[in-house]
Amino acid sequence: MSFHNKIVIVTGAAKGIGHGVAALYAEKGARVVLADVDKVAGEQKAAEITAKGGQALFVQTDVRKETDIINLVKTTYDKYGQIHILINNAGKGLFKSPYEVTLEEWDDVMNTNLRSVFLASREAGKYMRENKEGGAIVNIASTRAIMSEANSEAYAATKGGIVAITHALAASFSEDCITVNAISPGWIETGDYEKLTKLDHEQHLSKRVGKPEDIARACLYLTASENDFVTGVNLVVDGGMTRKMIYEE
Repeated sequence: MSFHNKIVIVTGAAKGIGHGVAALYAEKGARVVLADVDKVAGEQKAAEITAKGGQALFVQTDVRKETDIINLVKTTYDKYGQIHILINNAGKGLFKSPYEVTLEEWDDVMNTNLRSVFLASREAGKYMRENKEGGAIVNIASTRAIMSEANSEAYAATKGGIVAITHALAASFSEDCITVNAISPGWIETGDYEKLTKLDHEQHLSKRVGKPEDIARACLYLTASENDFVTGVNLVVDGGMTRKMIYEE
């Protein structure tokens, strides 16, 4: 799987999964555009990638704003002349009683997590369809699209929506040779991995909690040009957590 000089946009790339994804693409030779609302963290992460010999550009972007997304994609195209890969990773959580969630909070999560996927895919797709080889889009959903805990309605709704819009976009973009897939991460630890307990790890069939690079490697698979037969899927990457039956003793 070669990504040398491929142009890759990653939203929500200033930390966590997004940064892990951007860093791995850069390591594989891609030119990575990091998008995030956090200017300081975004510029820092881009600088870290560059310091390691990678090629990275930061574009401050609030994915809730259509104008920002249009600017992100146009800036990328103006800089590099092509766009090959888009990773829609930006998102936020909201864990609050449904009796107390305000309309403003609901819309904020919807616009950040779900509407941004449509807008970024629409804009990037306009340029990808001009490529001879097409392009590839990966949307980061969540296992919370298929399972829940209390007080997570807005987040779950957006992640379920991401899974659905993924196969819809795959159908719509198929004539332009653009693949569209989703990844549903399970527990991916983006903080201090060493603080996790044996019980945390044992909740997984893999016997460990996930790391950002686990999702990054899945992105590589779904966006490799030789894997263009894979489209419209939701790849669950969760160490088997959603398949493990747990009974309380």
